[in-house]
Amino acid sequence: MSPSQIPEIEGAGLLFMADPHFADNSPGQRLDGYFEQILAKVEAGLDMAREQELVPVFLGDMFHWPRDNSNRMLVELMRLFVSHGGAQKVWALVGNHDKHQSRLTDDVSLAVLETAGALRLMKEQGPQFVLRSQTDSGVARTLVCASPDGSPIPKLFERPGDDPLLDDPQTVLWLTHHNIRFPEFLDRAYGIKELPGIDWVINGHIHRPQQTVVKGCTTWANPGNISRLTFSRHSLERVPRAHVWTPGCAELAPQDLPHLPFAEVFPDQELPPEQGEGEEQDGSRFIRGLERLAWRRTNEGVGLRDFLKENLDDTTPEDSLVWELYEEVMDDASR
Repeated sequence: MSPSQIPEIEGAGLLFMADPHFADNSPGQRLDGYFEQILAKVEAGLDMAREQELVPVFLGDMFHWPRDNSNRMLVELMRLFVSHGGAQKVWALVGNHDKHQSRLTDDVSLAVLETAGALRLMKEQGPQFVLRSQTDSGVARTLVCASPDGSPIPKLFERPGDDPLLDDPQTVLWLTHHNIRFPEFLDRAYGIKELPGIDWVINGHIHRPQQTVVKGCTTWANPGNISRLTFSRHSLERVPRAHVWTPGCAELAPQDLPHLPFAEVFPDQELPPEQGEGEEQDGSRFIRGLERLAWRRTNEGVGLRDFLKENLDDTTPEDSLVWELYEEVMDDASR
């Protein structure tokens, strides 16, 4: 996006909702009523944003499956987003679940919402908009940037000086949908370090909320998703929340969203064993992960593809062979 195309938006701050994973059919072990329950959460979050004069931002994975979602679902979302400002107000980062075969194509559901003017997509790396906030000390200007799924997180950001919208904002936020090494996920791809020129990195993708980490001038946050997808003790103990960022804050402010008790959205059965962090060798973790994936039985191979992406290194012949087998099976299944 060129500097002349970057909009400036008035708002007291940003309200983040991560990974809603909208679906017609309940994913994983979730019981009936999933779509209506997630819709109620998102509507409550959008109402909060309007009442507090915040700009609502989704941190990726709007949908659980990228396409073949019902017209009913799309119409409900269009009505909801348009009633809260549509493409002038509602922003959404592209996540891995929003893409078909790792590409954002015209036939995926998120592209339909964008074409209908229901929201504005953050689908290219770089600056997205400038947030202009009235504070007690005057006007605060925040440059909001993004790296959607599949694009790298920059090592630094040089603030351009040839455009009044981008010249020397007080704060630069970078929104991501990546595997980042937060305290409970130290085996992920992206390390946490200072990124000169970037004040905040706010991440979706990792569903479990993580402790905020500060490295030099850069604060890293992972608020966690608003949908309890996994039948686990972590889901049992957590409360689905939106999170608010305002100029000058040191932490994201959690905002509880409406939700039913765990026992009303998951089956009445024993929880699966929790995997101990760092207790197994890589091979054992890989097999354990496959076992848990088979137990959940996600549709369309999406869960398996994401699991392989996170755990395989395609530079080795063994891992390349696994990828070839996966693609062959998925090609046969789609015929």
